[in-house]
Formats: sequence, structure tokens, C-alpha cells
Amino acid sequence: MTTGLRGRELGLLGGVAVLTAVTGALEYAGGSDVAVFLVGAAALAGLAWVVSFATEAIGERFGPALTGVLQSTLGNLPELFVVLFALSAGELVVAQYSILGSLFANALLILGLVIVAGAQVSTDGCFRFKRRLPNDTATLLILAIFIIVLLALSNNAGDRASEHQVAISAIGAVVLLVVYAAWLRFYLGSSTGEQQRGVSLRIPLRFSVGLLAVSGVAAALVSDWFVGALSPAVEELGISKEFTGLVIVGIAGNAVENVVGITLAAKGQSDLAVSVVKNSVAQIAVFLFPVLVLLSLFMSTHLTFVLPGLYVGALFLMAIAVWQVTGDGEAAAFEGLALIGLYAILAVITFYE
Repeated sequence: MTTGLRGRELGLLGGVAVLTAVTGALEYAGGSDVAVFLVGAAALAGLAWVVSFATEAIGERFGPALTGVLQSTLGNLPELFVVLFALSAGELVVAQYSILGSLFANALLILGLVIVAGAQVSTDGCFRFKRRLPNDTATLLILAIFIIVLLALSNNAGDRASEHQVAISAIGAVVLLVVYAAWLRFYLGSSTGEQQRGVSLRIPLRFSVGLLAVSGVAAALVSDWFVGALSPAVEELGISKEFTGLVIVGIAGNAVENVVGITLAAKGQSDLAVSVVKNSVAQIAVFLFPVLVLLSLFMSTHLTFVLPGLYVGALFLMAIAVWQVTGDGEAAAFEGLALIGLYAILAVITFYE
């Protein structure tokens, strides 16, 4: 059976396999924690690309809406595993900041880069896309942030509700998942019949599914090794766990949206580019985060929607900024740069936290 892979794609797959194997070898051969941490981060980014590539090959048989959902869902596998292993190791800070990092990286850094790339190839320097998905994403973000803000205020006030943060977070997680399921049904239903243009089904479905399964297992293994080396590595490197989760894990775990979104935008496929990034933002806020909150109930370390006040404010301002930039269905390059600038400022503040 021919796979239809090009030379560059074969080279990238081989490189990711090497990085994964080297990470495992360092882990089991007693290599330094810094080496496992650094190579593991690179392997996670590579595996995120493999998941993206396999998902895109599967999604070629469907329209941009389902393809975007598939890519963002399966592309978040590295973050899911990192947070789960962090919680099982009692690393609540790493778990919280990894989720925050994924949200901020997608909504600010990656979306900003997508807008800049799309504006560069537009005839009038303006990146245009359908308004429906950005506005839907804003609604879902506001719902998630509403729960986070209320719990933060309750926690700071020390009222009776603050004594039941785990229970309130669990109930809130269920509410978010119900709303997300309703939105997803509507979104996919309203997009039925859409087809991608200019794509050829060169990768067999069986090969794509197999590649997706292998990369998913590899992502779980590398995440375990990465989290195990994280604490001693960041101490030796002199960086904080907060910065590691927010920036390093956030960027490495979102290589899918980095590569796919920017590439699609540069090719002029604006709706699909926005679909990949915006779906990922929505999924992290109202699917991945709630699922992890519920799964943590079975662990000794519980994840809740209670977050540090600085980042509660940053999430609120992020939602406003993203809605303002994308709500009208078009954005200029400077607006993309503004989103990137917001991410850079937040990263600097976190570095000095």
C-alpha cells in the first residue's frame, strides 16, 4: 500500500520518531533531567504536528467545520496528557498554567500570527473570514470566564461558597460540557455539506487512523517523561513552573495550531485557518478544562476553576480583545500584531512572577 507521503513529510515523521526515541532513551538510561525536559518538549511539539497531519488527512474527506473540530480536538492530546500526569504527580501549578498557556497561546499568539499571515497574502491587506465562529467562540469563552471570575471573587471574599470550590467546579464543568455539546451539534449541523476545495485524497484512511493512534500513544509516553523531569529541570535552569506551563508547554503543546493555522492562512484558506484556531480556543475553555476538572475528582490533587487573580483578569481582557479583533469577520495585520503583543507582555510578567 502506498502512503502518498512526500519526501518532506517522511523526513518530518522520521525526525519526530527520533525525538521520541531519544526522549525515551534518556529517560530509561538515566540521562539528565534537563535533557529529558528539553528533548521531550521538542518531541511533544513534533507529535502535535503528527496528530495534526493525520487528522487533516482524515478531515480531507469532510468539510472545513468538521476538519477544524477534529484537528483542535485531537491536537489537544499533548496538553491533556501533560495536565493529567501533572495532576497525578501533585503538580497543580503546572496543570493550571499548562491550561492557561494553551488558552493564551491559541487566542493571542497563534491567532495573531494567523491574522498577520493571512493579511500578507490578501490583496488589500485585510484578513477576512466568516463571523459566525469567532462570535460563537466569544460566547463560550465568556461562559467559562464567568465561572472562573465568580469563584475567584468568592475565594478572595472567603464566603461560604469558597468552602465548596471542588463541588462548584464539578457542577460548572458539567454545565460547560452540556453547552459545548449543544453548540457543537449546531455548528456541525449548520456546516453540513461544506467541502474543502483543492484537496486530493492522497493519504489512505487506514494509514491516517493508524498514524493517529501511534502518535496518541507516543504523546502519552512523552508527556509522562516530560512531567517527571519538569521539576528538577526548571530548578536547574532557573525558570519557574508558572513560566514553564504558560509559555513552554503552551507553545509546544499547540504546535498543531501554530503550523496548520499559519500555513492555511498563508495559502488564503482563511475560514479553515480560523476554524482550527478558534475551535481549539473553545475546546480548551469549555471541553478540555471541564473534562480535566472532572477527571481530577478521581485523583488526590483536584483541579478547580479557581485561578490566580492576575490570570483571571488576563482571561477576561483576552476574551474582550479576541472578540473586538475578530467579531466583525475581518482583521488587519496590526490587529494580529496587537494580539501577539498582549501575549508577549503576559509572558514577560509570568517570567518575573
